Amino acid sequence: MMNVLIVRTSSMGDLIHTWPAITELKTHYPNLRISWLAEENFADIARLHPAVDEVITLAWRRWRKNLLSAATWAEIKAMRGKLRATRWELVVDCQGLLKSALPAKLSAAPLTGYDRQSIREPLACLLYDKTHRVDWSLSAVERCRLLLSKVFGYQSQGTPQFGVPAALRPQWLPAGEYAVLLHATSRASKEWPEQHWIALGEKLAAEHGLQLIIPWGNAAEQQRAERLAAAMPQAVVAPRMNLIEACGLLGHARAVIGVDTGLSHLANALNVPLVAIYTDTDPSKTGVVETPWATNLGGIGQCPAVDEVMQALLARKDMA
Repeated sequence: MMNVLIVRTSSMGDLIHTWPAITELKTHYPNLRISWLAEENFADIARLHPAVDEVITLAWRRWRKNLLSAATWAEIKAMRGKLRATRWELVVDCQGLLKSALPAKLSAAPLTGYDRQSIREPLACLLYDKTHRVDWSLSAVERCRLLLSKVFGYQSQGTPQFGVPAALRPQWLPAGEYAVLLHATSRASKEWPEQHWIALGEKLAAEHGLQLIIPWGNAAEQQRAERLAAAMPQAVVAPRMNLIEACGLLGHARAVIGVDTGLSHLANALNVPLVAIYTDTDPSKTGVVETPWATNLGGIGQCPAVDEVMQALLARKDMA
């Protein structure tokens, strides 16, 4: 059996974008033993894919704050030991950054990735033993699929298949059908106005009888979730969740509406009715994969209206 290491360390959306490539790789080579090197905070995303046999973690986001610490270097040494404990036939850096190429190089195995014209940080190419050209105009999902197809010598074709089942429905959820409102994102310019969320929530509750579940990830997001829930009918602020619990919440939803955030991509992978709202980024590059269940709205400098979001949601499969 061949041991292959996939390197995609962060963030949540990037790891989810790698799932279809792994699904396709395993379809062509079912006897591969696939491991994944990922940041500790996102390791559960890698573990969710059934084709992944092992996840090896690193903690660069934490280590870089204490690079002079003996404890940090002890953890780095332990990671290197873990990487070298397996004889890898091939290591593939699907991220294309120095922060992914450097730990991948510690594996002491043949390392491959994007070439200088295809990569975000060309210096990373100096660490690769072999490189491959992949068109920049492709989406993140297709770039990763094409890279693995070139590395392993098969033709990438068909629609992306994420290959990840939903986790169990969380026990704290109230009975009945619900919609998840993913209001939280990494910066203010990517947010959708609170009054839009409230108007959307009122429509979903009044016209479709859906309960409204509002997740959060930090104190500021929790405060906004509580404001939104107080202004909406049938709204519940979710408890703090890990990624496995979030997978269960999203996978059993009647509908998901989200901004540019990793959880929108997770919902996309679970084939639930989804509208992803973009106000400050280009969905053609980093949007969700459009399917009968999922669509993107908006773009840089745009703010989709509530009625536009509702119409897009009702056009999704399983929402008619």
